[in-house]
Amino acid sequence: MALVPCQVLRVAILLSYCSILCNYKAIEMPSHQTYGGSWKFLTFIDLVIQAVFFGICVLTDLSSLLTRGSGNQEQERQLRKLISLRDWMLAVLAFPVGVFVVTVFWTIYAYDREMIYPKLLDNFIPGWLNHGMHTTVLPFILIEMRTSHHQYPSRSSGLAAICTFSVGYILWVCWVHHVTGMWVYPFLEHIGSGARIIFFGSTTILMNFLYLLGEVLNSYVWDTQRSMEEEKGKPKLE
Repeated sequence: MALVPCQVLRVAILLSYCSILCNYKAIEMPSHQTYGGSWKFLTFIDLVIQAVFFGICVLTDLSSLLTRGSGNQEQERQLRKLISLRDWMLAVLAFPVGVFVVTVFWTIYAYDREMIYPKLLDNFIPGWLNHGMHTTVLPFILIEMRTSHHQYPSRSSGLAAICTFSVGYILWVCWVHHVTGMWVYPFLEHIGSGARIIFFGSTTILMNFLYLLGEVLNSYVWDTQRSMEEEKGKPKLE
């Protein structure tokens, strides 16, 4: 029974991401009609990543309930594959990309919102939707990390995967600029090519740091819980 609240929570988070995505796609903004559409924005890519991740979490929960006590080895093998995919997605994409979006967005927003989220966008995107895209991502992923233990891949393969994602997105942003003559994010228009290289390099390093942070945090949360359970299990000395 202890698993039921977690399962319900994951379903609620998945539904919230589906709602955010549907509302965001329904907005008729000029940038959505240009080359690359919504897919040129890391925020939108992150929302898709989070929705897919929590979809896999829900599917894993359902599969676990259906295979429990069945003794079917094939079903258990498929369940282990789902769990491995869930854990890989959290480690390599959901946590580092989600935390990156929240951290970088609000840091630049606090410095000068016109550089990342011009006031003009308030006419298209309501406040609750902005927070759904740029704020709630962080508590949702932290809740998931706290409620379920996730097995991280080897550090070398994990860092290679997040580097591939980071470099791939940077190349995509550069390609959009090459095709349209405009940068995806307004602040890139106001800095020189050298500063852009430094910025892109820094974001890749930050992504790697966030991957390592997630790995450490995951280990800390579950090592602490394991220690507490072991302490409870020890007989008390009178």
